[in-house]
Amino acid sequence: MITPLEIQNKEFSKSFRGYDMESVDSFLDEIIEDYEKLYRENIELKDKINVLADQLRQYNTLEETLKTTLIVAQSTADEVTGTARQKAENIIEDAEIAAQKIKNSAKEDVRHIKNEYDHLKKEIFTFKTRYETFIQAQLMSLDRFYKEIEQSEEKKPLTNEEELTIDEIVIEEDLKEVDDLGA
Repeated sequence: MITPLEIQNKEFSKSFRGYDMESVDSFLDEIIEDYEKLYRENIELKDKINVLADQLRQYNTLEETLKTTLIVAQSTADEVTGTARQKAENIIEDAEIAAQKIKNSAKEDVRHIKNEYDHLKKEIFTFKTRYETFIQAQLMSLDRFYKEIEQSEEKKPLTNEEELTIDEIVIEEDLKEVDDLGA
C-alpha cells in the first residue's frame, strides 16, 4: 500500500511534452487501487465502529439497569431486614409481656391457693374445735344421763316408757347443741 509520504515524494520523469503519461497513469492506478481499498476499509471500520458503539450503548444501558436493580434490591433487602428485625422485636416484646402476664397470673393463683389453704386450715381448726366441744358435750350429757340413771335406780326403777322418754329428751338436747355449734 502506498503511504502518504510516497505520494508526496513521487517524482515523475519528464518527457518531451511534460510528464510521462504512462508512469503518471500507472501511479494514479496504484493510488486509486489503494484508495479504494482504504475507502472500503474505512466504510467497514465505520460500520464496525457503529456496531460496537451500539453494543457499547446497550452494555452501558444494561450496566445502568443492573446498577439500578442492585440499588433497588439492596434497598429492598435492607427494608425486608429492617421489617424482619422489627417483627422479631415485636414478637419478643409480646412474648415478654405474655410471659409476665403468665407469671403474674401464676403468682395470683399461688396467692389464691395459699389464702384458700389458710382458710381451710381455719375451717378445719374450727370444725375440730366444734367437734371436740360437741363430743365433750355428748360425754357430759352421757355422764349426766348415767348419773341420773344411777341416782334414779337407787330411788326407783323406771318403766320402759320412762326410759324412752328420758332417751328422747337427751337426744333432743344433743341435737340442739349440735345445731348451736353449726356442725
